[in-house]
Amino acid sequence: MLYRDAGVDINAMDAVKRRIARIARSTYGPQVLSEVGLFGSLCRVPKQSDPVLVASCDGVGTKLVVARLCGRYDTVGIDIVNHSVNDILTLGARPLFFLDYIAHSDLAPEALLAIVRGLGRACRDNNCSLVGGETAMMPDIYRPRDFDLAGFIVGTVERKKIVDASRIAPGDSLIGIPSSGLHTNGYSLARRVLLDKAGLAVSSRVKDLSRPLGEELLRPHRSYLKPVYPLLSRVHALAHITGGGFYDNIARLLPHEVSVVIHKSSWRPLPIFRLIQRLGDVPDEEMYRTFNMGMGMVLMAAPAQRERILGSIPGSRVIGKAVRGTFGVSVI
Repeated sequence: MLYRDAGVDINAMDAVKRRIARIARSTYGPQVLSEVGLFGSLCRVPKQSDPVLVASCDGVGTKLVVARLCGRYDTVGIDIVNHSVNDILTLGARPLFFLDYIAHSDLAPEALLAIVRGLGRACRDNNCSLVGGETAMMPDIYRPRDFDLAGFIVGTVERKKIVDASRIAPGDSLIGIPSSGLHTNGYSLARRVLLDKAGLAVSSRVKDLSRPLGEELLRPHRSYLKPVYPLLSRVHALAHITGGGFYDNIARLLPHEVSVVIHKSSWRPLPIFRLIQRLGDVPDEEMYRTFNMGMGMVLMAAPAQRERILGSIPGSRVIGKAVRGTFGVSVI
C-alpha cells in the first residue's frame, strides 16, 4: 500500500510546494536570510535602539465556507494577512514576516495556489515577507473540500513607541475608519441568516448589493497599515473591530474609570449589515457585538488631534467619545 492509497499524494503535494516557494520568494526583502523549505526560517530584526517583537495568531473562520460554496479561493489569503497586520498595528508595530497554516482534505492544487497567491499579494502590499508555513493534507480530519486557514505574524516596534492605551482619557474622540465589509468575523451568523433562514444562494442578486451575495461576503479584509501607521504618534489607542464587535474590542483597552459612548447615528452601516439585520431580525446590540457594521478600526485620540486625523484618512469620522465612568462601552 502507498501513502496515495490512504488519500495523500506526496508527489502532487511536492509539485504544489515548488510553486508555493516561488510565490513566497516574491515577498522577500533583505531581512530574509534563509531559503524556502528549511525546517525554520531566518529573518534579521531591523536595526532599532530598543526593538520589541510583536506576535499574533489568528484564523479566517467560517468565511472559508463561503469561499468553498463560491469555488473562489483568491481572497481568503488576503484576509488572514490583513487581519493579522491590523492586530499588531494596534500596538504600534509594523509587520516583519508571516507564516501560514493550510489544512485540507482534498483541495485541488489550483485552489491551494490561489490561497497562497492571496497571501503573497497581501504580504507584498504590507511590506511583509511570507517566510514559510505548513500545508497539511488530512483526509480523515476534514470532509471533502473542507479546509482551514490560519496565520502567524511577527512585527517590530521601538519600545518607546508602543501604543499601550495608557494615555486614554475622558474627552478623547473615537474616530472610526470604514471597513470593506464583514472582514473575517460574524460569518456563522451571516450564513445562518442569509443562506439558511432566508434561503439565498451565493449567486443570488439582492437589492442594494452591487454584486452577487457570495462576492459581497468574500470582500477582502482591509489593511489599515498604510493610512494609520504615520499617525500613531497622534493616537492614544487603536481597536481592531473583529470578534466581539465594538463592545469587547474597545472595552479591553479602557483604563479604570474611563468608558466610551458610541453614537450609531454617526454613520450608516453598509448594506450587507442592514440586510443581515432585516432578514434575521437581529437585535441592535447583537449586531454591534458581532460585526464591525462598516467601521473596521477605531482610533482614540485627544480632541486637538482630531482634525489632523480626519483630514489624513478618507472616510474617517468621529463616532463617539471617552467619558468618565465604569460602564465600559455603550452604543446608543
